[in-house]
Formats: sequence, C-alpha cells, structure tokens
Amino acid sequence: MRTLALAGQATPGGLLLVLAVLLPFAGMLAGLALGGRRAQRVAWVTIVCGIGIVLAIARGLLSSGDALRYALGGWPPPLGVMLRADGLSVCMMLVVALVTGAVAVYANGDFGTPAGTREARAPLAFWLLLLAVWGALNLVFVSGDIFTLYVALELLTFAGVPLVSLDGRAETLQAALRYLLFALIGSMLYLLGVFLLYGAYGTLDIALLAERISAQPLAWTAVALMTAGMLAKTALFPLHLWLPPAHAGAPAAASALLSALVIKGSWFVVVRLWVDVFAGVVSGSFAQLLAGLGALAIIFGNVAALRQARLKLLIAYSTVAQIGYLFLLFPLVAHDSARAVTGGLLQAMSHASAKSAMFLAAGLIYATLGHDRLADLRGAAQTLPMTVTAFALAGATLIGLPPSGGFLAKWLLLSAALATGQWWWALVMLVGGLLTSIYVFMVVMRAMQPAAPDWSPKRRVPRYQQIAVLGLAMCSFLLGLAVLLPVDVTQIGRTAMSSTGAP
Repeated sequence: MRTLALAGQATPGGLLLVLAVLLPFAGMLAGLALGGRRAQRVAWVTIVCGIGIVLAIARGLLSSGDALRYALGGWPPPLGVMLRADGLSVCMMLVVALVTGAVAVYANGDFGTPAGTREARAPLAFWLLLLAVWGALNLVFVSGDIFTLYVALELLTFAGVPLVSLDGRAETLQAALRYLLFALIGSMLYLLGVFLLYGAYGTLDIALLAERISAQPLAWTAVALMTAGMLAKTALFPLHLWLPPAHAGAPAAASALLSALVIKGSWFVVVRLWVDVFAGVVSGSFAQLLAGLGALAIIFGNVAALRQARLKLLIAYSTVAQIGYLFLLFPLVAHDSARAVTGGLLQAMSHASAKSAMFLAAGLIYATLGHDRLADLRGAAQTLPMTVTAFALAGATLIGLPPSGGFLAKWLLLSAALATGQWWWALVMLVGGLLTSIYVFMVVMRAMQPAAPDWSPKRRVPRYQQIAVLGLAMCSFLLGLAVLLPVDVTQIGRTAMSSTGAP
C-alpha cells in the first residue's frame, strides 16, 4: 500500500514534466501553421523555453532529492498515467537539450531561410522534425508506464525517419524505408510484450509491474520480445543494417540527431525495463548474451570503420561500435547496480555530445573541401582549425582519454567488471578503445596535412557553426569532471524505485 500511495502523489514541480513534453509539440504545430521562415523563429523560441524548463526540472530534482512525479488528470495508477523523472531521466533530458540547442545553431547555416530567398520544403521539415524528436524523447524519459513508452517510441520513429530523406533522393528514400521497416518490426515486438504483461498482471505502470511481476515463462517471453524490439530500433549488431545507409545520405544535422539522440530513446527503454521492471526476472545468461552482442558490435563496428573510404561512413560505423558499450552494463547491474548504471548513462551522455560533434564536423569538412574522402582531407585543419580540434576532442572522448566523459564511463564499467570477476568485458573495452584511437588518429593526421599551394576552399562556413561544433566537443571532453560533483545525480530518485523491486 505504501507504493500505491507514493505512486499517487504528485510532487512540487511535477507539472514541469508535462510542459517538457508538450512545449516541443506545441512549437511544432505552431511552426506548421505559420510555415516558412516563421517556423525557424518558432523553433528557436521553443528551444530556448524548453531548455529553461529542463533546467528547472534538474533544479527541482536536486533540491528535493527525490524523483518528480505528476499524475495526468489527477488519476493515479493503475487507472491513470504517471509521469516520473528520476536522476536517469533528468540527465538524459539535459544532454538532449544541449545537443538540440547546438544542432539548432549549426542548422541555421544549412536550413536557414534568409530574407529575399524562396521558401523550401527541407528547412520547414527540418525545424518541425527537430522539435518532434525533442518532444518524443522527453516523453520517453518521463513515461511511467510501458504503453506510454510505446507511444513515445512511435512518435520518435515517425519524427526520425523523415530526417533521413530530407533531400528526397532515391537512395535516401530507400534508406529511410529500411529504417522504418526495422523500427516498425521493433515496435510490433515491443507491443506484443506489453499485451502479455497487461494480460498477466493487470497494470502497465512501471512501479506496479515491478511489484507484481515474477519469474515465470510469460515474463521471460515478454522481456525477450520487448528487448528484441528495442535492439532493432537501437541498431545493435547484427540489427544495425539500417544505420550506415541512413547516415550516408542524410544532412549532417540530421545525422547528428539520429546518432546522438534518436537511438538513445530505445536504449533508455531497455535500461528502464531491465533495471526497474525485470530486475528479478532476467537471468545472468540472458544478460551475458546481451553484452555479448554489445562486444561483437564494438569489434565489428570499429573494424568496419577502419575500412571506410568516406568520413561520414566511418563515423556511422563508429556509432555501431559505440552502441555496443551501452549494453555492457547489463551483466554488471545485478552485482554492482549503481556503478554499472551510472557508467552506462555517462557513456550515453558522452557519446551523444561527442558523436553529434563528429557528424557536424564532417558536414563542415564536406562543405569546405567539396568531399569527405578520407584519402584527401589535406587542408581541412588549415581552413577549419576549430572543427578539426573539435573532431579530435570528440574522438578522445570515444577512445576514453581523461578527463572526458568517455573515460569516466569506461572507468566505472571497467571497475564494475573487474569487481564482479567479469574481466572479459574489460578486455573488450580496452581493445575497442585501441581500435577507435587508430581511426581518430588517422583522420586528424590526414586533416593536418597542408593543402596544395593553388587550393582554395569550396565554401567558407560561418564561424558560429564551428563554435557550435567545438562547444559540443568540449562538453563531451569535460563531462568526466562530473566526478567532482558532491552527489551522484544519476541515483537521485532511484531509492523510491528500489522499494518496488528494482535495484
């Protein structure tokens, strides 16, 4: 009864969770109604207000020391829907707000509509989809029941797929359809699991499910279906086939959103399910299998990245590898929950900021050189010193060099692996870092080669775009300083969930 009473209580500041979800969608609808140049202005007003709301949510979490909650319509679970934001949710909301703001600054150069120019379809679509992705992700992070998570994931899919084909070319449309196919199959599998759980336990609320669920064949079937569905959306090896083609033809700003943010939504759902719902159901062998796929992703993605001839495809396959690290936490959760979950979350946050910086840097290099062939990047550092520096800093984060967020994340995961006697995951992380360092060093050294005497850049990119890219890279590199915080923000609000059976 204590859990039911707790679930039915709204906390001060809980209404901010509703605003964090509704504001981006309200901005999207306003931009659609006003259209053209006004859509960009509406998007910027929405982004500024949305960042303020997320900061207010973070402040409320820190001041209260507990998760924020809000019952929609005043109806508590199981009749109503509860929005909840714990430390995991708020950290992800903060990094999404950061990346969204930086991508918006960058996109002013690619998707702006200056006065005196004709309005085009792609800029209007981009600004609307940017807000839709943001709103859907916020709903993923604050959803308190598994069906609302399904709704949020569908919104995220239908906002993310059109970003792949903004230019309307045949190959990008084909890549978008492949992405849509994988995403819809994943949604179908997840929804089947939702039906099984509701039929067996009579609730969709995460807290109540964690209290009622037990280790039995039906629960095992549900977790297998829902996890497989999320793996398809996250592009974990070998379900990664849609990701490289999607990035190959997408604009740099769209690739940054897809790689840094969109795939994090489905990964976050897996974490929420395994840690807060199925903690007492999933077995060690299932967790080892999931981490094994992550290890294969690390090796395959890095080796494939080394074999690429284009910078953007190299970064895309690097994303396949970095996704693998996110799944190494699952066999460690049962023995060292706080350290494993914090390490996985820091890996997601540092990857989001670093990989978005990499894709945006690749876009600026392409615009300046007129190509992104790895064999001929000479002159890039000479013309774009801030951009190449940003690429190097983001690469250092992916490698795991101190004081980057990637270093702190991998240190926590390494420590948890060694403390629990699972040394093989530590070996995988070390090999992955070595392979990553090879292609990052290769790109930076080729970009630093002097240009030919008669060479001139194809286009001068705005300075503010370079500053946005460098800012993202700096954030990823300095994220490791989070160890100096007096409190582990990721664990705020987790104690409330532990009373319902989660670790």
